Amino acid sequence: MDTRNVDVAIIGAGTAGLNARRAVEKQGGRPLLIEGGAYGTTCARVGCMPSKLLIAAAEAAHAVAGAALFGVQATARIDGRAVMARLQRERDSFVAGVVKGTERIPADQRLLGQARFTGPTTLEVGGHTRVQARAVVVATGSAPFVPPPFAAVREHVLTSDTIFDLPDLPESLAVIGTGIIALELGQAMQRLGVRVVFFSPFDDVGPLTDPEVARVARHAFTQELDLRLKTEMLDATPEAGGLLLRWRTADGAERQEQFCQVLVAAGRRPNLQGLDLAASGLALDDKGMPAVDAATAQCGDAPIFLAGDVAGHIPLLHEGADEGRIAGDNALRWPDVQRQARRTPLSIAFTDPQIAMVGLHHDQLPADCSTIGEVSFEKQGRARVIGRNRGLLRVYADRRDGVLLGAEMAGPGAEHLAHLLAWAVQQRMTVPQALTMPFYHPVLEEGLREALRDLAGRLRMLGACRVQDLAESPGS
Repeated sequence: MDTRNVDVAIIGAGTAGLNARRAVEKQGGRPLLIEGGAYGTTCARVGCMPSKLLIAAAEAAHAVAGAALFGVQATARIDGRAVMARLQRERDSFVAGVVKGTERIPADQRLLGQARFTGPTTLEVGGHTRVQARAVVVATGSAPFVPPPFAAVREHVLTSDTIFDLPDLPESLAVIGTGIIALELGQAMQRLGVRVVFFSPFDDVGPLTDPEVARVARHAFTQELDLRLKTEMLDATPEAGGLLLRWRTADGAERQEQFCQVLVAAGRRPNLQGLDLAASGLALDDKGMPAVDAATAQCGDAPIFLAGDVAGHIPLLHEGADEGRIAGDNALRWPDVQRQARRTPLSIAFTDPQIAMVGLHHDQLPADCSTIGEVSFEKQGRARVIGRNRGLLRVYADRRDGVLLGAEMAGPGAEHLAHLLAWAVQQRMTVPQALTMPFYHPVLEEGLREALRDLAGRLRMLGACRVQDLAESPGS
């Protein structure tokens, strides 16, 4: 068996692992990137990019279906095979780019094979190499969680790891879950002509914690989607042409229906199988997870660091990239690890209406010193012009000094409004300062200005605002 001696061994060549390797190399260390599967990140293969390709097709179909609102008569003919072919072609192009980038890493910094711990900083890889490191970064990502009713028929259900390989759109689809992945993919499929039904044992729709925004979002989704909430899935039976699902409703009645395909989108879990983390000496919880400090990526005081989806903090690409950098930097400098500031939290769901959460969420607000301003998009000028006038934006500020704390929203253009707010929160802008920023007319961003004005009024800070920052415009 070969032996490799390195400064930092990095298990997993996804977004977090690649950034950890780069951080170690930049600081002059000797990294070794270990990958047990094919190169290519979760985002490129089964996450951000293929899902947005599906959503883009759905948006095109939805635009045609809604054209009559503008006096335009049109009919869409959806070619499911063409939809999936383009998705797969573009996805494969994104993946190829990532793979090429990974393969450009010097060969002596890469190793293929499944890694498992044999000690605190020693690994066996693929049965062919023993790796001895000063520190280890675990960046093995996550995998879809398949709940018990579907475990026995796992090979018959789709997950977000497999749905993008369908050769054609199914006639019907049951979606298990009402979280971000479930809503994005399920709504896209429905807008592409698939009969879609959502099932969830919970009453929640999406990740929102602000009760008012959640109420508005839920109403919007209920108008379009078939949501079977508070249902208990009893079993799934393979039959000719699909799966027969049997469930119990909130009132105790049992129902059943057959679907051509079933998408299980009940969340993802850290990839820990086969790592034998117990051999590292780390204290593990009942799920086999060690405690991880989000500011250092370190597990306790050990020379072991977790980054990306496997760490279980915020499973988003930009967060994984940051965690990888933090983990790689601290792994090389261990035991002199340093706490590093994280960016303002920012998450976006590409549903319609879009959902976004920035900074402190509603359920994280200090109750005694926060104030909320809001705007409804029902009468907002630009939203009415484009026929997307539904949704609610709520912005949070510290009532003592007017510093922006965060926001939750469901509405048009949330992906852009959320970025503006994330930048403002990270800069610790006050509400009057944010109102001095330029706002064009007519744009959706004027809705953000209205929410800030409402917030300024509630904070009794209108006197601190310039006259021109409070001027009215048509549709505001």
